[in-house]
Order: sequence, then C-alpha cells, then structure tokens
Amino acid sequence: MQNEAETRTRWYEGVTPYMWLVLLIGSLGWIFDVFEGQIFVASMNEAMPSLVPAGTGHGTIDAWNNGAMIAFLVGGALGGVLFGKLSDRIGRTTTMILTILMYSLFTFVTAFAQTPWQMIGLRFLVAMGTGGEWAVASAMIAEVFPKRARAWSLGIFHGSSVLGTYLATLAGLFIPMIGWRWGFALGAFPALMTLWIRWKLREPDQWVQARDRAKEDSTKQTGRIRDLFAPDLLRNTLVGLALATIGLATFWGVHVYGKELLRAIAERQYLADFDPSAGMTKGEFLKGLPGVEQTIKNWEMLAMFLVTTGGGIGLLSFGPICERIGRRATFLFFHIGGLATALIVFQGMSEVSPAALCWMLPLFGFMTLGMHAGYAIYFPELFPTRLRGTGGGFCFNGGRFLAASILIVRIWMRSDEWLGLSLTTTASLLSLLFLLGIVILLFAPETKGQELPE
Repeated sequence: MQNEAETRTRWYEGVTPYMWLVLLIGSLGWIFDVFEGQIFVASMNEAMPSLVPAGTGHGTIDAWNNGAMIAFLVGGALGGVLFGKLSDRIGRTTTMILTILMYSLFTFVTAFAQTPWQMIGLRFLVAMGTGGEWAVASAMIAEVFPKRARAWSLGIFHGSSVLGTYLATLAGLFIPMIGWRWGFALGAFPALMTLWIRWKLREPDQWVQARDRAKEDSTKQTGRIRDLFAPDLLRNTLVGLALATIGLATFWGVHVYGKELLRAIAERQYLADFDPSAGMTKGEFLKGLPGVEQTIKNWEMLAMFLVTTGGGIGLLSFGPICERIGRRATFLFFHIGGLATALIVFQGMSEVSPAALCWMLPLFGFMTLGMHAGYAIYFPELFPTRLRGTGGGFCFNGGRFLAASILIVRIWMRSDEWLGLSLTTTASLLSLLFLLGIVILLFAPETKGQELPE
C-alpha cells in the first residue's frame, strides 16, 4: 500500500522529461489510432451508401455499416493479441512502429475502396494496427512511470483519445463538401511519427530485465499466451477480458447511438412530407431538400462532439477517482452511471427537440465512456512484465472480438426482416449489459497502491 510520504507527494513530482516524452508519443499514437477508427463512424452515412447500388434501402446500408464495425472489432482483437505478444518478444518501441505503420497505410488505402466488401476488409486491417498500438503503448507507459503517477499518466493516455474523435468529427463536418474519401486519405499522416519514435524512444528497463530473465529461465519466457491461463493469472485474465467485453459492447451498442439519436431527431423535423409511395428512400428525399443534408450532418457532428467531450472528461477523471477510492469502486461508479444515463437518454428524451437533447449528451458520454480509461490503468497492473503486453492486448482486444457478437445482435434487433426494433429500444436493451459489468466486479482484484508485478 502507499505510505504517507507518497500520499502527500503530487503525482507529477519527480516525473522526468523522458517520461513525459513517452506519454506524449504514446498518446499521439492513440489519438491517431482513434481517428482511424472514428473517421468511419463520422462518415459511414455518406461512405457506405456511395458503395452500394442506388436505391438500396436503409436497413441494408445499416447492415453493411454494422458489418464494417464487426470487422473492425475482430481485426482489433486479432491485432491486439498478436502485437501485444510481439511487444513482449521484440520490444515495445519496435512493435509500436509496426502498429502505427499498419493502421496508417490501410486507412489511406480505404480512400480508394469501391465496394462494401473492400471497405469491410480494409476496416479489418486498419483495426489490426489500432488494436496492437493500444496494448503496446499502455504497457510502455505503465513501465516507465513511477507507481504514484501510473494511474494519472495512463488516464491521460487513454483520455487523449477524445482528440482523435475531435479530428474525426472535424473531418466529418466537411465530408458533405469534399467527399468521404478525403477523410480516410488523412490517415497517412501518422506514419511520419514513426521516425520520431525510432529516434527518441528506448525500451523500458523492466522489459529489458524480463528479456534477460527469459534467457536464463525457460519458465519465464515472454509473450506466451498460454501463461495467461496459469492458475495464478487465470482470474486476472478472465476479469480483464470480461470488463473489456462489456465496455466495448456498450460502446458500439449504446455510446455511439448518442450521435445517431440526435441525427434521427433532426431528420424527423424534415420528414413530415415524406411519401414512401413516391419511390424514394428517406435518404434520397432529404437530399432533395436544399441545405438540409448539411444541416442534419451538422447536428450529427455536434452530437459526436458533445458525447466525445463528456466522454473525454470521464476518461481523464478515472485516474484521479481510482487513486482516491480504488479501481473496483471507480468501475462500479461508471457502470451504474452508464446504465442510468443511457436509459434516461433513450427512454426519456427520444421525442425532445435537438437542442434539448444536447444538454444531456455530455453527461451520457461521461458515464458511458469514462470506464475505458480504467482498462489502460488496470490491465497492466494485472500481469507481470514478461506478459504485460500480451495480457493487456488479450484482455482489451479479446473484448473487441467478443463485443463483435453484440453488433451481430444489434443487426438482428434493428433489421426489418427480424425484430425491427427502433434505435432507442435497441440501445436501451443493450445498456443492460452494464449490469453484467457490476457482477464481474465482484471477482476483480484491487490493485490500488501496488507495485507492478515483475
């Protein structure tokens, strides 16, 4: 546990310029990582309709979009496990460079996609890089910063993701004017950062020592996935995997619907004169109204900004809160808050004006996203150095893979050929997953104030 002197010391005291540099580079990688993921969310209402035959119904387009999200989650899961394992084998710095190059290249190539299947395949490849980058950067920051600064620094690292979403939101505002392909073309720029990484970063001392121990002791090999299921680590692995699954499932099944709800409310104002018998889809009808398409897009991007801003504050808050009340209690706070705000938004505010919903979206974002910073803080504390990248990558990105099943359920719930549920009903039902997260916390170990396991 923390002694009295450590408690009185401000978290940033004694943090060296090199530690700040590691945090900066890791955060920039994560910012661009999130941009590559969210640029699709910001542009999917323009990108996918342009790739399918004219006249395709909204339900089919929604299914293609969900397919792309599923591919992103599965690709992130595979990339996180493979690159996390690789970082334990060959080092954090080298692996971080590989992940950034991968997601930058394939996001750029997405600008040239011609079919829905090409979009889905490229989203899978982009996600392999983004999933790997998170696992490597979180492990490296945890190993470089001292114990008293670990939660704060990792909270800042994960909280920086909102800047990536802001960039995607900004790009999304211009998509109706410049086209969605330019948003993806911007994805090439993060590749330039790899030169700086190669020049400035060195491998953490803890990883170097773990590599040396592995050479002397065959039982201390780095990056072996099967070791995550050894008796002394099994509970940690399952808890981490389950928490990430709940967080990512509710992100894609609940959190992203905040943006879509405001768009739907804005669209509703212009659909009073829509006549289905006229042979047009709702999207084609709205495009025929001068200026309406951009107005609706502005509401959608405002919602994305508000949800992201609230979520960013939540991410930055997780570190200070969990240093005060502990990791488990902080996760509990955000799971309860996520459930409550989701039900308020989707059950109590679906018929309000766009302006009225805007007041609630930051709190909704705070509660439904804030827990994600806990994964960057908590997962490195669950595993020894020789398995830190492997364990963190397996838990966070294994959660992506399992959360992909929720998107399949979401397609089934929304599809007219199946249940045909509304956006609000679907999001409300999926928000009940937060209750499962509360149950998982009963088995979670408390790591507040402990040294990283060797």
